[in-house]
Amino acid sequence: MQTIISEKRGIAQIVTLNRPEQRNAISLQMVDELLQQLAEAERDPDLRALVVRGAGGNFCAGGDIGDMLAAQQSAADGGSDAFYRLNRRFGELLEHFNRTPLVVIAALEGAVMGGGVGLACIADITIAESNTTISLPETRLGLPPAQIAPFVVRRIGLAQARRLALSAARIDAQLALALGLTHQVAEGTEALDRALEKQLQAIAGCAPNALAATKQLMLASANLRGDEDLGRLLDRGAELFAAAVQGHEGREGARAFIEKRAPEWQY
Repeated sequence: MQTIISEKRGIAQIVTLNRPEQRNAISLQMVDELLQQLAEAERDPDLRALVVRGAGGNFCAGGDIGDMLAAQQSAADGGSDAFYRLNRRFGELLEHFNRTPLVVIAALEGAVMGGGVGLACIADITIAESNTTISLPETRLGLPPAQIAPFVVRRIGLAQARRLALSAARIDAQLALALGLTHQVAEGTEALDRALEKQLQAIAGCAPNALAATKQLMLASANLRGDEDLGRLLDRGAELFAAAVQGHEGREGARAFIEKRAPEWQY
């Protein structure tokens, strides 16, 4: 891994975007390494969470200009789909991180721009240090926020997403919290680390399979298109519930509640 640092810590894999000189701009190599790390984390039965943060005091300043220049050269050499492939590859990253059964936590600091906002919006839990600034600068560069737009709209709603994207607005951590883009603001890096640890402790008390099933249901709920979809989702929910009640986690959860102790989950 050349663009990220990865460390296993208890139930969590801590992944740090590590291009501080570029404010952790996302290159194609970083996309590939993040996808590789996610696949490895999903295969580890000990893990329930994946934390994404940035090195050097910034979370992520969006896409990498070097990749844009390389795509420009490729296009000049006849590669007509170079920019399409570059852009769509990042969308694949967001899709994979969005639907992973792991709980994804984004810890934001400093600059969060463009693609970095996309990563913040696909996280299940997003915590921002109070110095965080969030912006969608694409239109000032003559570009649309092509891959992140659906995730920003899902996160904060169409009206607010349009306002931020169409004005290339920059907002602070408190406004991001008010809009629902983030879930918590921490005053300083140490407070951010404490808030992150508190979230991980809470997740550690939850059953692994129940977490994955709950995330599956939540994501499906956001895509309902009518009563038929609702009925099918409720059927699926009943199936997952029945399996959980009769499985180890349901039995252990009930026993632990009755015995007034912390449950012991199997991995």
